[in-house]
Amino acid sequence: MIEVRSISKWFGPRQVLKDISFHVERGEILGFLGPNGAGKTTSLRILTGFFPPDKGTVEIAGYSITQNPLAVKQKLGYFPEHNPLYPEMTVDRYLRFAAGVKGVGAKEETKRVNAVVAECGLENVRHRLIKRLSKGYKQRVGLAQALVNDPEVLLLDEPTIGLDPKQIYEIRQLIKALGGQKTVILSTHILPEVSMVCTKVVIIKDGQVVAKDTPEHLTAQKGYVEVLIRAPKDEFTAYLRNIPEIKEVEAKTEDNLTRAYIHFDPQYEIRPKLTQGIVQQGWELLELTPRRKSLEEVFVQLVTKEAS
Repeated sequence: MIEVRSISKWFGPRQVLKDISFHVERGEILGFLGPNGAGKTTSLRILTGFFPPDKGTVEIAGYSITQNPLAVKQKLGYFPEHNPLYPEMTVDRYLRFAAGVKGVGAKEETKRVNAVVAECGLENVRHRLIKRLSKGYKQRVGLAQALVNDPEVLLLDEPTIGLDPKQIYEIRQLIKALGGQKTVILSTHILPEVSMVCTKVVIIKDGQVVAKDTPEHLTAQKGYVEVLIRAPKDEFTAYLRNIPEIKEVEAKTEDNLTRAYIHFDPQYEIRPKLTQGIVQQGWELLELTPRRKSLEEVFVQLVTKEAS
């Protein structure tokens, strides 16, 4: 649905994007992450056709953003970082205006406005002036304008910025509900949001992609397992330290059981050997699972890593 191939962008002598490539399948929600100044907003503006790439290509729903910009725009809904609202308009009037700008026909206008008002939970404020709405409702109106033309692709740049926890939860649930119906790119600094909502993650730093994978694969630590066993802690740790592939062991007693965090050389798959050895020792193995990092830990590790 979205294919980004080796896009680069310069502003004067400064290169802000450097050969960025990724793709998003139909119905996926992609978390687009990076520190401030990494190039996230510039990337999204290129996807909307607001900026042309200086190098590389972007296709959305089979159309090139440079060769078929109108066709691409008809497929897109965009929620920019600064919510484009007209505060003196009512919600209903603004959404009708947005529908007209996006080419929604007169016969479809009321149907589409009614649909997004219901979808975004705006029934109670439909005839109020936008300037009198809370921040949370203003964000909902911004999402409604992005959806009013029933786009196949939705680009969201920091849609929950400045919201309280309840408002963040409500917007998150709305975005999550769009998964499967729309192809979504979500740029955000709130990493738990990505873990809960997104099916794929792209992380950029200094205009370059430093990671792209599912949240599950990114947070799985290579070379780490967590074991829960019915065995004396000292005996078990002594046994583990005699296995040459194991680099480090951290163990603690937990309700008369031993929980151990085992770091091993990732070029070896030690789980079968470890399981067999535990059985031979006569210990009871209760759990053996790969240890995981939080997405925050992965993000910080990737964006603070020194360039080689």
